[in-house]
Amino acid sequence: MNYIDGFIIPVPTASREIYKSYAKKSAALFKEFGVISIVECWGNDVQPGKLTSFPQAVMCKDDETVVFSWMTWPSKEVRDAAWEKIMADPRFAQETLPMPFDGKRLIYGGFEKLVEL
Repeated sequence: MNYIDGFIIPVPTASREIYKSYAKKSAALFKEFGVISIVECWGNDVQPGKLTSFPQAVMCKDDETVVFSWMTWPSKEVRDAAWEKIMADPRFAQETLPMPFDGKRLIYGGFEKLVEL
């Protein structure tokens, strides 16, 4: 059964093209480690809520845009093994592939697919 990693990221709006380049480079590396697919979505209608929302969850600033992304792995086992290797790979180091966003405000989680229609 496929396994999904999901991300919500506040990205400086002015850095859209930089983020897009970063996403393409990192996706190529993730695919080497077994990711089946990666989807990156730039928010264009993501409003703050009254109680909670994507912007509030990542403390999005006025000059930032929320990115919603996910990657699909063939299984949780492949994902778990791959993340260990990815974190040790120097190509993912901040000096080599700097994140164009505040990684402290990134929200991340792993999900088991429940329904796909």
